[in-house]
Amino acid sequence: MRPTISDVAKQSGVSTATVSRIINGQSGYTAKTRQKVLEIIQEMGYKPNAIARGLVNKRTNTIGVLLPSLSSRLSSALLKGIENSAHQLDYSVIICDTESDGKRTIEYLDVLSEKQIDGIIITSEWLKDVYEETIAKMKIPVVLVLTTSSHLQIPYIKVDDYQASYQATEYLIGKGHKEIGMISGSKTDKLAGLPRIEGYKQALTDNSLTISENRITYGDFAYRSGMRCMEELLKKAPEITAVFAASDEMAVGALSCAYKKGVKVPDDLSIIGYDDTQEAEMAIPPLTTVHQPIYDMGKMAVEMLLNTKETVGSILMPHHIVERDSVRKIE
Repeated sequence: MRPTISDVAKQSGVSTATVSRIINGQSGYTAKTRQKVLEIIQEMGYKPNAIARGLVNKRTNTIGVLLPSLSSRLSSALLKGIENSAHQLDYSVIICDTESDGKRTIEYLDVLSEKQIDGIIITSEWLKDVYEETIAKMKIPVVLVLTTSSHLQIPYIKVDDYQASYQATEYLIGKGHKEIGMISGSKTDKLAGLPRIEGYKQALTDNSLTISENRITYGDFAYRSGMRCMEELLKKAPEITAVFAASDEMAVGALSCAYKKGVKVPDDLSIIGYDDTQEAEMAIPPLTTVHQPIYDMGKMAVEMLLNTKETVGSILMPHHIVERDSVRKIE
């Protein structure tokens, strides 16, 4: 049978009230008593009731995470960082899949509010006005990852998507490529769609290269859209020698399409991705890509949410190109 607080009190020779105060970090006991009770708690394997503790100290030691896709490698890396950091700080994590269009977001915000969680991490989703109104009413800490807020002063952690895309395109130009296509996210996506498109276009402009809409295709950052977009590019712009894909998943989809069409990568076509997920390493050939520190973002989000480290405002994380085997230099 699972030990109770009464069992701990009896074994320690103190009252249940004293055990409760020790567990919840309140005063009213000696250091010797505290040490004895904690030793007996460990020996007996007693686990305090989280709900009861929450009623006493007004904390549930639980945080919520809202994200639009649980299946992607990017989400997996981010969640690993969040959960590892939360576990070290003795917090539990409730994960909420809001789906790609975020239609469950309000529903989950309401659920998390009812559970009296201590904070929320929201990732990869544009905050609509109705979301911000709900968040403001909850009056709990919120941290954004891979997204920003247009109205509320909510701290965020992300990379500069515009600069990262600019650098990826310039990398291809530096390898001698002049006819460069792009497999993009949605042009209506303000988070990772538009900034990455604009970075790509500006790099071309700054290097006196032509911007052609025929060389841009639009997907949803997923594998199958990468296949579809690559097939479309090969038809519309057969002259391209390189492609910048706005996610590793789409880049791997492009690799698959190229293989089926008999296009050799990188001999016939160079491809660079974005994210540096495990997929990039596992691809054939291994994918050159833009690295963004997803795992570290997850860890930092928990630390920022729970104020375990002194941070000022939002954080733009560094990015860099990871060179593998999917891009060749044109002499």
